[in-house]
Amino acid sequence: MKIKNLVMILTLGAATVSCADSPKQETKANYADLTNQYAKVQLTSDISHLSDNEKQMLNYLYEIGGIMDEIFWTQNFGGDKETFLNSIEDKDARLFAEINYGPWNHFDNLAPFLPEYGAMPAGAGFYPADMTKEEFEAWDNPNKTSQYTLITRDENGKLQAVWFHEAYAEQINKAADLLLKAAELAGDEEFANYLRLRAKALLTDDYFESDMAWMDVRNNNVDFVVGPIENYVDALYGYKSAHEAFILIKDQEWSKQLAHYAALLPELQTQLPVAEEYKQEKPGADADLAVYDAVLYSGDCNMAGKTIAINLPNDERVQLQKGTRKLQLKNAMKAKFDNILVPISDVLMTPESRENIKFEAFFANVMFHEVAHGMGIKNTLDGKGTVRHALKEQYSAIEEAKADILGLYLVTKLSEMGEYKNSTLEENYTTFMAGIFRSVRFGASSAHGKANMLTFNFLEKEGAFTRNEEGLYAINFENMKDAVAKLGGEILKAQGDGNYEFVKEWIETEGVIKPTLQADLDKVNGMGIPKDIYYEMSPELLIDNN
Repeated sequence: MKIKNLVMILTLGAATVSCADSPKQETKANYADLTNQYAKVQLTSDISHLSDNEKQMLNYLYEIGGIMDEIFWTQNFGGDKETFLNSIEDKDARLFAEINYGPWNHFDNLAPFLPEYGAMPAGAGFYPADMTKEEFEAWDNPNKTSQYTLITRDENGKLQAVWFHEAYAEQINKAADLLLKAAELAGDEEFANYLRLRAKALLTDDYFESDMAWMDVRNNNVDFVVGPIENYVDALYGYKSAHEAFILIKDQEWSKQLAHYAALLPELQTQLPVAEEYKQEKPGADADLAVYDAVLYSGDCNMAGKTIAINLPNDERVQLQKGTRKLQLKNAMKAKFDNILVPISDVLMTPESRENIKFEAFFANVMFHEVAHGMGIKNTLDGKGTVRHALKEQYSAIEEAKADILGLYLVTKLSEMGEYKNSTLEENYTTFMAGIFRSVRFGASSAHGKANMLTFNFLEKEGAFTRNEEGLYAINFENMKDAVAKLGGEILKAQGDGNYEFVKEWIETEGVIKPTLQADLDKVNGMGIPKDIYYEMSPELLIDNN
């Protein structure tokens, strides 16, 4: 069955760059250089095995994805999307604005790339532009720190908290109705139940029940992640979640290979490299490790650098009761490995090290990064609340650093246990190192960028790698193994202590790119290797041989 053409199609084209000397043409050349930092990738998957109902269901899911995209534009940019985009005459500049969901360059510490715009507000579009931290903190409102409220001013200029389902009522109501229609076509009852409950969640901003239901989805061919989920965009407090959506086609064969790891999570929690009081919480053993092809990214997840794995739900209550689902996006992962990681390793790794750059290792490192998000400690030892709230805007960066290093620690432990055999530790360690070079090019302003630099600088101090006179890197395997455990323990302790000031200073001093590494990254950039990927997405790109 042919799926009708819907929203979220990106039409892409390279601009013709003039060599003339006028300022306008020089700007155009610069915009072309900016867009060339991204490699275009078509998102596709074989859907021949889906039922006719499931194929029809995809129509509704694509349409909902478009709605999430509209909402996110207002959350990130704060103004009218179409007015903004139509004001940009240069097609490379417009494409770059579409990739970044606004005039701020995520690969340049969110500096504006359009001259008429200033710095991005730390609170994006979630708070009034004129609101101060002092005003917010003095304001007595129980809903102000909710992930699901928009902070605005009332008719008297006073702060007010407006629930997302009220702030975006027309769009949310339409999305909820489409979710109910999609549920009628879902071939799997658990998935249909999740879609129904997610519709209810969008209308109430209470996501617990639908998150719990999503944890029961196991036998599906299609998956759908939708709603306000991640809080990276709120750099003011890290409270507010942004809207997004993924459409995913399950790879049943690859998923079966990963299923046995989920049962090992409680045992692995006991082996974390930290004192007993920091690992008393028990992650749920009913976690799902599965592999998918992503066919739609929309909203927050589609902005700038693209994620290649999903670890959800974020709700600590769900994580403690049921764990998380860890979804590996194999087609996106392979696109980054081929287009970015391998070319970088050819420039920055020693010839001997390059032999250890393997997709299997890259896949495992990413997968166990997501596993590690569900491990460790979610509530501070002083009993005053969650780690997320204790560490405020620093939480995302230290949590990503935890997942990076504990993911590698888990690979090491599973290899020692004889449970992991798809790649060698040498391959995992070396590919991890190359992965840092790949992802730190996102810029140190992002949570992932800060996490990568904190990790890189720690490993350097511990002698986990060497850099020769030619600027080529190689792993010191024994030192790397020790450093991975040491860093993992220090991060877990900082989280359990809820030590905001310590974490803030650590990230400010070590979550930065230092001169030698910057010179090496400049060398990579000079080779024309893209920093990330962007997508051409359309239902018509899906493969249906029936």
